[in-house]
Amino acid sequence: MKTIIITTLTVTTLAFAACNNQPASHEGSHTDSTATAHHHDAAPAAAADITTVKPQFTDVDPAIATAMKGLVDGYLQLKNSLAADDDAAAGKAGQSMSAALAQVDASRLTADQKKIYDNNEEDLKEHADHIRKNVGNIAHQREHFVMMSDDMYELVKAFGGGQPLYRTHCPMYDQNKGAYWLSESVTVKNPYMGTKMADCGSVKEMIDTGKP
Repeated sequence: MKTIIITTLTVTTLAFAACNNQPASHEGSHTDSTATAHHHDAAPAAAADITTVKPQFTDVDPAIATAMKGLVDGYLQLKNSLAADDDAAAGKAGQSMSAALAQVDASRLTADQKKIYDNNEEDLKEHADHIRKNVGNIAHQREHFVMMSDDMYELVKAFGGGQPLYRTHCPMYDQNKGAYWLSESVTVKNPYMGTKMADCGSVKEMIDTGKP
């Protein structure tokens, strides 16, 4: 599996105070540590603008745009399932993402588009499959969701996804190593910490993905 290194854009952050002074997460490779976390109400978002990122490609084939929208829809379903601690629904969402990937007709991609898509397709398939197969092991589903979120970030930056998306950061996941995810809303619903710390996180970037 490739290693993805993402350079975070300099943005003005919509900050939430939910994670301040919280105990560290101790989620291991296959264990869910949210039982020891404590839920705090989120502070209101700071009244500040954030940088809006537009998709790289403006010449996306309509069939590709539609397929990407389906992929984003499955991803958001998965994100919300993990935020609700619903491993069964997360498994179904993983299956939906696999189906969405099968709808992408790579012959409609330009050479530059194909490079980005090919760089993420196999990883996404693998993560979706692992999440589908690991109903009953939400910690493992979340591990794959971390890497899946990085792949999805690369795709929506390139192709769009049919709606504005917000790149959000959890500083506490995996013993404070942190992890990102994409959301349809500035309201934080943390897929890594679940219902015990639902509002832990801060919005870092908005991707104006447009419509297919």
